Amino acid sequence: MTVTLQDVAALAGVSIKTVSNVVRDYKHVRPSTRERVQAAIDELGYAPHSIARRLATGRTGMVAFALPAIEAPYFAELAALVSTEADGFDYRLLIEQTAGGLDDERAVLRGREQGLVDGLIFQPTVLDAAAIEQFRGSTPLVLLGEIAAPPTVDHVMVDNIAAARAATFHLLQSGRTRIAFLGRSLSDDHVTAGLRVDGYRSALEDLGAYRSDELLIPMTQFGAFAAEAAVIDALEAGVDFDGLVCFDDLSGIGAMKALARSGRVVPDDVGVVGWDDILMAQFTTPALTTIRPDKSALTRTAFRMLRDRMDGSADPGRHELVGFDLVVRGSTAS
Repeated sequence: MTVTLQDVAALAGVSIKTVSNVVRDYKHVRPSTRERVQAAIDELGYAPHSIARRLATGRTGMVAFALPAIEAPYFAELAALVSTEADGFDYRLLIEQTAGGLDDERAVLRGREQGLVDGLIFQPTVLDAAAIEQFRGSTPLVLLGEIAAPPTVDHVMVDNIAAARAATFHLLQSGRTRIAFLGRSLSDDHVTAGLRVDGYRSALEDLGAYRSDELLIPMTQFGAFAAEAAVIDALEAGVDFDGLVCFDDLSGIGAMKALARSGRVVPDDVGVVGWDDILMAQFTTPALTTIRPDKSALTRTAFRMLRDRMDGSADPGRHELVGFDLVVRGSTAS
């Protein structure tokens, strides 16, 4: 038999309105009353009908996470963490992939899911702050990643310049003298790559290390296959390096394969640092040294901000940095 609000109210000894307030998470309910109603809900197994709950609360019980590429290990790991956060607050998660496309990113902001979700966590790759402000709809929004955010929008990110400096310092301090960067974008619209190159250059300048544009190894695409091809091309062109900072872990994995193909030994001949600390970075041979963003803090902070917005906060946009670690493994051992 279907359990109704009336059944819960009768068991808890309260009015139907009070049960409705508890189900809607209305703030002004006495804790003792809330506990009594929740106990009745649990005992009877009451589950509010999703359509009825939406009509009563104006909420769908769903949030969306829009990301560039769900097949990328880093974003898959982020999606799992966002899902865990959503589950903890009894929300269901809708995943939307943009493939880093301008039209798809605009569609996400314009409210393609308008009416289906109560809030949106979004990692754009091509839209700038002005476009985000222009195209955003009314759905509560929190941004992840390195794209600059408008002052009205909440934003969570890692300090990519500081992290790239740490990776480059590590290679220099381990005795490397010619450090290359793998993953330079040939266009100016890849903000993340640009920030990481800035951090890499800053570290070289601070320590007076060798600098040359030939050590900026470009990639027209990202991923292990593209990285392998880019490193092979650089080596065949005579680019000489004994350390390599890679755009991400997949690039590091592809780079290590290219180095092995060319007879270079990691770490004896070339030290390699990746980025993201995806699970498979621990299982390469040798295991990959990498920048580890605090992904748990990233998703936890984003969901906290989103809940504030969904609860009606109209405060100015908040911009928060989460931490990172350099995880040293065999690919940079002295």
